[in-house]
Formats: sequence, C-alpha cells, structure tokens
Amino acid sequence: MSTRTLTIVHLATNRWWTGSADPTIQLARAQQAAGHRVLLAVPPGDRFEAKARDAGVHVLDGFRLRARLAPLDIARDVARLRRVVRDHAVDVLHAHHSHDHWLAMLARPAVSGRRPPVARTFHALRAVRRDAASRRMYRRTAAALAMSRQIEARCRDVGVPAARVFWTPGTADLVRFTGEADGRAVRAEFGLGEAPVAVSVARLAPGRGHELLLAGFRLLLAELPAARLLLVGKGEMRERLEALVGEMRLAGRVIFTGYRDRDLPDVLAAADCFTLMAPGSDDSCRAALEAMAAARPVVARAVGALPETIVHGETGWLVADARPEAVASALRTVLSDPARARAMGAAGRRRAEKEFSPARALETVDRAYAAMVDARARR
Repeated sequence: MSTRTLTIVHLATNRWWTGSADPTIQLARAQQAAGHRVLLAVPPGDRFEAKARDAGVHVLDGFRLRARLAPLDIARDVARLRRVVRDHAVDVLHAHHSHDHWLAMLARPAVSGRRPPVARTFHALRAVRRDAASRRMYRRTAAALAMSRQIEARCRDVGVPAARVFWTPGTADLVRFTGEADGRAVRAEFGLGEAPVAVSVARLAPGRGHELLLAGFRLLLAELPAARLLLVGKGEMRERLEALVGEMRLAGRVIFTGYRDRDLPDVLAAADCFTLMAPGSDDSCRAALEAMAAARPVVARAVGALPETIVHGETGWLVADARPEAVASALRTVLSDPARARAMGAAGRRRAEKEFSPARALETVDRAYAAMVDARARR
C-alpha cells in the first residue's frame, strides 16, 4: 500500500446535516490527522458547510453543487473543479453523490497533465443506479466504497469490477459519544423518573418506520406500563405522528423531543436502549452507531447495514420482520432486564471502538486510494 501524502478533494452535493454529511466529515478529519491534504466542496450557506468549517476541514469556495439539471451551474462547477485539480495538484477526486460523481468525471478529461482517479462512496443502496449511462460511469470509476454488504453486492451487479469494490463500514464519533454522558437533566426535562426508556433518533419522514415502532411500543406497555419512548427528530410527518399517538392513546408515554444536536449524547445517556426501524439517507445508520458508541443496546429492524452492525443478542436485538409483536418482544427483551441491557451497551461500545472507528474506515479508504493511484502509475 502506498503511504505517501495525497491531496484529496471530497465532493458532496448535500446541504443538510444528514446522510453523507457526518461520515464525510469524519473521514476528512481522519485523513487530515493522517497527514493528507483534504479539500471539501459542498453547497454553500447551510449546515453541512458550517459543520465542516467547525470541524477544521478546508471548505472550497466557489462551488454551487445544486442537485438538479442546471447547465450553467454545472458548467461553472466543472470549470472550478478543473482549476482546483490543476492549482492544488489533486491526486484523488472522491464523490459522495451521483451529481458530484458526474461532475468529477466531466472535470477529469480536460485537466492538462493531470487525470486524478475518481472514487465514489455509495451511502445508500438506492444510490447505485442501473441505467446504462450510470453503468458506463461506474466502469470508469477507480474505486467504489460501499457502506453496506447489500451496496457492495449491487456495485458488483451493475458492473463495477470486484477488485474495485471496497466494503467500508460506517463510523461513530467515539470522542463525542461515550458512556460517560449524564442523562439526568434530560430525564428531569421530560419527567421520566426511573422509567425504562427507549429512544429513537430519526427524521420524522415517510418510510422511517415510526408507525411500526409505535404499534410495537403500544403492545409493550401491556407488560411494561411504566415504559416511555422518546422520538428525537424533526420532519414533515410530525403532525401525522402526533395524531397517531393520540389515536393509540399513547399521549404521555410517547414524547416528541424535537431536534436535538448539542445535547444528543445526554439524550442517549437518558435511555436504557436505542431503537431504529429503518435507515434514512445513509444505510450505515449513523444514529445506531452513535448509540453503540454511547454504550446503549440497539433494538433495530434487520435492514440496511444494521445486520452487519449489531451482534444479535450481544450488542442488541435484531427484529427480523415488520410485525408489531416482533418489535414489542425485542424491546421487552432488552428493557425488562437492566443488567443485561447494560452489558449489551458495554459490548456495543467495544464493538464500535474496534469496528466502526474513523481509523478503521481510514484503513479501508487508504487501501482503495493506494490501489487507484498505483493503477494510474502503471499506465
């Protein structure tokens, strides 16, 4: 593996603090700590950019990165990227979404004297497209980094050579999320007392499985009437979900906390378990990884990367099907045995440290980069 210092440009057409945002920043910070020079292009003026700057990542100015058909903006971004490649002697272009993947490919041919290889991280299964144009682009892509085994398999299925596909598990912020946070203030804020508490952190949006979780939680209350469920997040489904909570007569037992950011470690510390029913725009399910880092057992559907993340019966409990009874049974297994739940949480923290650290992700990405750069040198 090549160990020389590289200049890397990450391109991420994402405005919000969701999906690819945190994994990209975690990787960029790890690369910087390893001595690489890292430049990041994101849409200007929103939370992703602000978070990246706060994290000490060098954000490139002058990019628009609008994920829509806007020929003038695309032409300007291509020209800007070509200048960056030339002026900064870029070694690797690393795309995180389809828009910036195409942008990287369009920028490469006209860069005089430099044709940096392109890597692509696929953060979600649906991002791996099957149309003919995408397949041709994938065959020209030097490395495909897959956030789950399902994504890895689909990359090969759409024609990415197997030697260029790298399974890259998600990362947890092990410094921010620890088992040492104090959840007493959050418990006091919501009047939880000594109740067994499950927390779910997910955007309140269609397809996130909140209806299934609520149905399962209602069944759980027949055996654990003191249990409480905190739904953390914001989104367009909040009003509908609040109405559903009322229809199910769960008011007071299900609590909408709103969006939490700075005190999220304390929110997780207030929980006896974490639960998630569906991945969002990032199949690595970052919220579950953060819960593991916070030493909380995870009860989750066996979807996305969760079957590769959670060790069933050791760091949490996987729900194999979408029946409320199965969800209730899994929650009951964890919440009714506090000592076992604590042991699962500690095992989850150890697993996060071993398998889902930024350093572990960096090892895989470095291996992919080395293969890319070495292949280019042999041409």
